[in-house]
Amino acid sequence: MEQKARYQYLQYSRLVTNISNHVGKGGIFLKTILILGAAGQISTYLTADLLKETDYKLKLFARNASKRIKVTDSSRETLIDGDFKDKRTLNAALDGVDAVYLNEMRDLDAVKNIVTQMDATGVKKLVVATVLGVEDEVKGKFGQWNNAMIASSIERRKKTAAVLKKSDLDYTQLRLAWLFNDDNNTAYEVTQSGEPFGGTEVSRQAVAKLIVKILEDDSGKYARKSLGVNEPNTKFDKPSFY
Repeated sequence: MEQKARYQYLQYSRLVTNISNHVGKGGIFLKTILILGAAGQISTYLTADLLKETDYKLKLFARNASKRIKVTDSSRETLIDGDFKDKRTLNAALDGVDAVYLNEMRDLDAVKNIVTQMDATGVKKLVVATVLGVEDEVKGKFGQWNNAMIASSIERRKKTAAVLKKSDLDYTQLRLAWLFNDDNNTAYEVTQSGEPFGGTEVSRQAVAKLIVKILEDDSGKYARKSLGVNEPNTKFDKPSFY
C-alpha cells in the first residue's frame, strides 16, 4: 500500500511540474518544442523565429549540441547532446514536449526510434523535412534533372516516409524544393499529395516560417499531411542557382 501511495505521489508531482513548466505570464499555456537536428540550417532559422515570434520553450537536440549551438535565451532553450538512435536520451528529451520538429529523414533506424519513443511518451505532433520526389510528384524536365541529381536520396527517404504513414502520429511531412538562404525572401506556396510539385526552389527562411505556422496550429488541419513546399513562380527546368 505504501509503495502504491509513493508511486501515485511521484506521478502527481511529475504532472504538477509538467503543468508549471507550461504556464507562462498571465497564466497562458505555453508549448515546449523539441527540435531534432537543431544544429542544421533550417533548425537554426526555426529556433530564431520561435524565440522571436512565440513564448515557447525549446529543447535543442543534436550531436555535440553544446559545441555547435549558441544559446541566446537560457530561460527558454535547453541543449541536449544525443543521437536519434539513443532510446534513453531521446525518451528523456521527449518528456514534457508538445510537438517535435525533425530536420532530417535520411536514417531509417533513427526515424523508427523517433516514432517508437514518441509513442512511448504520448507525444503526437511531428513535423519533418524531407526532399522533393518521395511521392514521384516532380514532373517534366525538372523531374528528370532532380532524379539525376538525388535519386539515391529520394529512395532512402521513401522508406522513412513509409514509417510515418504506418504510425499513428499526427505528422506533417514537408517535401522541400531545392534550398538556398535569403533573409529577405520568405515566400512559399504548398502543394498537396497527388498534385504536381509547384517549383524548383525555396529559401530555408521561408521553410522556417511555415514550420512555425504548423507548430502554432492546434486545429489539426496539418495532421497526417504531406506538403510540397516551393517559392511561387519558380517553375524552371532546374533551380536558378544551378
